[in-house]
Amino acid sequence: MTLSTGRRRLYLMRHGHVDYFQPGLTDFATVQLTDEGRAQAEAAGEALHGVKFDHIFHSGLPRTRQTSELVVAANEYRAGIQPVEATGFKELRGGVYRTDSREELAARLAFSFDEATEPEAEFLPGGERFADAYERIVAGFESLVLEQDWKTALLVAHEGVNRLLLGYASGAGLAGIAHFEQDLACINVLDIDVIPEGEGRVIRRILIKALNITPYDYVKSGLPRTSLEHLFDIDFGGSRPWASE
Repeated sequence: MTLSTGRRRLYLMRHGHVDYFQPGLTDFATVQLTDEGRAQAEAAGEALHGVKFDHIFHSGLPRTRQTSELVVAANEYRAGIQPVEATGFKELRGGVYRTDSREELAARLAFSFDEATEPEAEFLPGGERFADAYERIVAGFESLVLEQDWKTALLVAHEGVNRLLLGYASGAGLAGIAHFEQDLACINVLDIDVIPEGEGRVIRRILIKALNITPYDYVKSGLPRTSLEHLFDIDFGGSRPWASE
């Protein structure tokens, strides 16, 4: 098969709201969308109602699969399209952080991306190295763009994954990821120019056309907190404490 070149558009979403503190949950990887998360995903689907996707991808975890399915269900343009797992886009593997308070854990997570450029920096102690996650996610992105044939696609992933992809797309790399907030069920739009090179293709440039759009609250009047503060039901009031060492 001859793969096409030219400009492609990727709609990059984060999954909708989940409850990591629900009774009986022992594995964060299995968490499902809440009613709030489903409503957020449905709002995103309505906002994307006129977009004719060639492919719809998710990370493989239930929360991204469910979000992608709700987007598919929102409009007849996507009838018959089956969301599929794309390799390399699972959320960063977190380490273990012992604390007696939700506030301290939230503070530690809130600043974890700020430390991504530090030597051997990990997503919580013992977690995945940011440099390794960046390499994994960029490789997955390049595979998605260069080894599959589509003009318009949707990828539903996670906060950390999206931040790393946006750092790559902006040219800032790991140094930029702390500055890309990703609200729940948000939509980003990336235009990717693919050109022939030798017997293959390469990515010539990436344009960030839109960033962190939330169709359930376009102007974010009801989103004064970061998404992490919302998930932890905490409000640091714009002055988040540093986590204890």
